[in-house]
Amino acid sequence: MQKMLKGAFKKPTLSFKTARLADASLSDATINLVYELNNPNGFGLNLAEVDYAFFVEGKQVVAGKPRSGLALKANGKSELVFPANVKFADIVPVLETFLKQDKAAFKAQGTLGVKTPLGVLSFPLAKEGTFEVPKVPQVSFQAPRIKDITLTGATVEFPLSITNRNSFPLPVAGITGALKVAGADVGTLSTGNLGKLDGSGTKQVTLPLTISFARAANAALALRSGGNAQVRLDGKLTSESQSVPLSLNQLVNFVK
Repeated sequence: MQKMLKGAFKKPTLSFKTARLADASLSDATINLVYELNNPNGFGLNLAEVDYAFFVEGKQVVAGKPRSGLALKANGKSELVFPANVKFADIVPVLETFLKQDKAAFKAQGTLGVKTPLGVLSFPLAKEGTFEVPKVPQVSFQAPRIKDITLTGATVEFPLSITNRNSFPLPVAGITGALKVAGADVGTLSTGNLGKLDGSGTKQVTLPLTISFARAANAALALRSGGNAQVRLDGKLTSESQSVPLSLNQLVNFVK
């Protein structure tokens, strides 16, 4: 039987399929390298051994691999996923500079062993390429709305628009910062946890703030009558465990 199997055995082929990001944030991401093994034989095969290493921007990172003994289907293709977790702060000296890149370089190397009637066949896993670097969301003010106004102050709703510039979902734990209107310090805005932003999606949040005219005399005219004023927010945006500076400076129209 073994002789017959050897005589009829057709050598499988291994091909690279794709590199894709999973569970990405501004602090880290899992990069899945996906290979496809095509077994043209009428019987299944087993994965015998894997020797695998993964590098990002020239630095080796922790990489996982399919388990030994994994069954590979007969007369068909089996997908093999090699995950690697990349903590960006471990591979670059300045994280903010890294997050402004469009792409980062990776290199995979190693061998894959498949148990066959001919013994263990080895396949190279060498691959170089790039993956999409997570980008900081774009944040902007929409027209603030004056809700309640008295002789001493006003309650203003500040709408924020947060756009995910990535094709994949991105968690945003929150945006917080000190707010100025017409150059005067008026308080602090904080969104709380925004959850995951859809890939290429936009989320709108409205943040109310009570502003004292005594503290913001320069802004009193715009707040009392409506009109344009410069609004500045200096703070941070947090994604998972990573915070990045955020600075907005816009001329906006206050409406009643």
